[in-house]
Amino acid sequence: MARAEQETVTTDDGVRLWASGSGRGEPLVLCHGGPGLWDMFADAAGPLADLATVVRWDQRGCGRSERCAGPWTSARFVADLDAVRRHFGFDRMALLGHSWGAQLALDYALAHPERVSALVYAAGTGIGPDAGWRDAFTADFLARLGDRPGRLARWRELTDRPLRTGGQERERAVLQWSAEFADRERAAELAGRMADPWFAVNEACNRTLDRERRRRCGTARLYEACRALRVPVTILDGAQDIRPRSAVDSLERALPRVRRVTLPEAGHMVWTEDPAGFTEAVARAVSDSRKSE
Repeated sequence: MARAEQETVTTDDGVRLWASGSGRGEPLVLCHGGPGLWDMFADAAGPLADLATVVRWDQRGCGRSERCAGPWTSARFVADLDAVRRHFGFDRMALLGHSWGAQLALDYALAHPERVSALVYAAGTGIGPDAGWRDAFTADFLARLGDRPGRLARWRELTDRPLRTGGQERERAVLQWSAEFADRERAAELAGRMADPWFAVNEACNRTLDRERRRRCGTARLYEACRALRVPVTILDGAQDIRPRSAVDSLERALPRVRRVTLPEAGHMVWTEDPAGFTEAVARAVSDSRKSE
């Protein structure tokens, strides 16, 4: 699989998912953030395809995948990820999850550890309750968005509107995403690239899965499952992420086989602001997974 090829993955309940595969070597499946967003790994996929067979996909009801009525549960999304694995014929695969996708990749590894050779948990928020990090995140977001004239006021204006056009939805998202970057001079440009192409955010998916995540995080059952996981995990952080990196300490402490890599100059979109550091960390995770087999 040398060049990117568009694929349609059909799940066991008949939903069609968009997917794309490229590269050669060990399987590496990427899980995008959200919930309710779409794959934004285009810039990362090229370098990664030099070291692995890279598969990108849009989660159900999102992006280029078929719009559907759900269900919006982590178990359903784990089953969809397994449908992607089967479609491409992988017995085992390395997983890279970003933000919400990091939780999805972790959930898959907990459910099917025998099918995962390695897990890269990038820019996630750990397994503790939101109370440990949410207030600091909100303060950091408002401070960073407010460091350029007019942006915070415009974001608030758009957020408060009961109805928004498609163009206004995109403008609001780009403003919000601009706070994800440490490079303030390029933040607007980089956030705009995230929204190109633009697909409507699946708000029902976002709200429902976020509620489920909040119910599960901080529970004894989740901690116990992570303590029993034998898959090698790399926790990959951007030090400039507006989500406090201390949120991920809970996961690091629970995992028996874990390495933590922090990219000092990167924000939430770690591959965008430190592509070399990101690729190196993923390459090491994939390489080490081969040695441990």
